[in-house]
Amino acid sequence: MPEQSNDYRVVVFGAGGVGKSSLVLRFVKGTFRESYIPTIEDTYRQVISCDKSICTLQITDTTGSHQFPAMQRLSISKGHAFILVYSITSRQSLEELKPIYEQICQIKGDVESIPIMLVGNKNDESQNREVESSEGEAMAKKWKCAFMETSAKLNHNVKELFQELLNLEKRRTVSLQIDGKKSKQQKRKEKLKGKCVVM
Repeated sequence: MPEQSNDYRVVVFGAGGVGKSSLVLRFVKGTFRESYIPTIEDTYRQVISCDKSICTLQITDTTGSHQFPAMQRLSISKGHAFILVYSITSRQSLEELKPIYEQICQIKGDVESIPIMLVGNKNDESQNREVESSEGEAMAKKWKCAFMETSAKLNHNVKELFQELLNLEKRRTVSLQIDGKKSKQQKRKEKLKGKCVVM
């Protein structure tokens, strides 16, 4: 199936068990699953507004294991924006993002023009916190990317995360809000349709 040029591709990376799928499923379907099921790779689609027209937000939820380096490189080369997820309860999961970030830099070149969001998930488990918010912020500053803490479980900052990521896109205007003006015009057209009188 040929890739549509108006697809906007977001790739979600992170170690196993940090909640990548939970964030994506919470955003796309509004659901949360307590049990952990490892992902190989899943793609979800959502209709969004892009340069005042409608396009498809394609979210690729990648594997947390390092068994598929070729898939990882392909995801990076095709991606327009990236979400790098760690768990605030695991310092190791933050460390594991470093080689992924380096690979994005290597494949994409200048990352300053690419939307990248560093995400500390599971902030509902603050009693088990290993990574302070300030450390996440410092890492994001170093990587010249945006930072946010989320909880897929409590649906905290999930929609905001995706909207903020799209706001970082400077090459075109992308938004989760599908332009409401268009639908008003369509409604007016439909109203007029019913009022045509043949003279």
